[in-house]
Amino acid sequence: MKDQEINLYLRKVIDTMNEGLFLIRPDGTIMLVNDALLRMTGFEREELLDKPCSVLGCDACERSRKLGKQHWCKLFNTHKENRKNCHIISKNGSYLHVLKNASLLKNENGEIIGAVETFTDISELDRKELKIQELSLKLHHEDERFCGLVGKSSSMQKVYALIKKAAQSDAPVIIFGESGTGKELAAQAIHELSPRSEKPFVQLNCAALNDALLESELFGHVKGAFTGAYRHRAGRFEEAGDGDIFLDEIGDVPLPIQVKLLRVLETRTFERVGDSLSLSMNARLITATNQNLQELVLNKKFREDFFFRINVIPVHLPPLRDRKEDLHLLVEHFININPNLDKTECPTPETMRKLIEYDWPGNVRELKSALEYAAVVKEAGPMQPEHLPPQIGAFSEKYCACPEIQHIATDDTLPSELNEKDQLIYALKKSAGNKSEAARILKVSRGTIHNRIRKHGIEYRIYE
Repeated sequence: MKDQEINLYLRKVIDTMNEGLFLIRPDGTIMLVNDALLRMTGFEREELLDKPCSVLGCDACERSRKLGKQHWCKLFNTHKENRKNCHIISKNGSYLHVLKNASLLKNENGEIIGAVETFTDISELDRKELKIQELSLKLHHEDERFCGLVGKSSSMQKVYALIKKAAQSDAPVIIFGESGTGKELAAQAIHELSPRSEKPFVQLNCAALNDALLESELFGHVKGAFTGAYRHRAGRFEEAGDGDIFLDEIGDVPLPIQVKLLRVLETRTFERVGDSLSLSMNARLITATNQNLQELVLNKKFREDFFFRINVIPVHLPPLRDRKEDLHLLVEHFININPNLDKTECPTPETMRKLIEYDWPGNVRELKSALEYAAVVKEAGPMQPEHLPPQIGAFSEKYCACPEIQHIATDDTLPSELNEKDQLIYALKKSAGNKSEAARILKVSRGTIHNRIRKHGIEYRIYE
């Protein structure tokens, strides 16, 4: 069968297919391609015809050619390949994730006259899977608060206002905060509130990755770039596209990678490991750290030029010990999302007092873990102090907001020796910060509680 005959009978048929297709001669050159393959890869027909089939850079084909034994391709031995998971390279250098089917073509005499390969583009499925992961993350953190962040304190209101403004900018954002303060949630909020919200949100924790692994994760690699690189792989910058890329623990990035990231930010281009083709970087960079980067810069452990490049819009998340007025809201939130707890199992006032007095070095994450611990060890009924993790009770015994008040009675008796300020502190501690309950103990109105807090300059965040 000649090329002209094949074109005459098959052209209209194969151009109606959604899958990409090409026919290959026995010597491995391309005889025919369909319209779907051209749309898929961005090539013109004349750029593929008569070229070796390796022009598409399929990582699976490269391995097949090496295993071809007496033939140039393994397909001559197996005669057929079904649903081969592989990557091909489009004209602009981007990877296409495809499922490939291939089969030899033989004439009536059993002679091989060529091969046919079809490609189903599943890159869109990859993008949809990534979107599903994003939506699942969003659903997991969704509530009536601010994009998953819980708190109404003045410090958190300032954070929310800055996040809204940062979301509308394309400038790099860096989120500072201790471990467990919600840096990932803040980054997600910036993405959700931005014009890029419909684009990908790709994240990577930079800690515990060596130079080679981190570089591959960030920029991707081509097959054979290093030992273990068995196929092409797109990096996080490539996956992010026109969306946002979030690099957590940026303070742990090795100096050589900082240099490469700085170049990406300055040139808006990058190369995959083992490749010289430059790709455009269109994503907005969001970073986060729990370290003091300025101190790292002074100690020559972090590049100063890179620090200035990423420290354009800094967002500082306060630790939980500095916003304890949000603790009631957080406890309520975590109880609501815990399937093992309900409203009848809320902390007692004494339990709440211990939660408020604790310093929370692990911040909101530690609070969530403490409530999960209590949900496991407790029986039915309210959450009692003995249900809390041991370190919280041990800390509480050492803590007293007012040194003069060493003991709180179990009834509503008010120590007569206390002045007005100490009576207020006593009532707030006894009620675990509940202003209405404190007002009942002092036999005054709730407004009077507010006025006395202001009058005596009490750090109300300790008791809210």
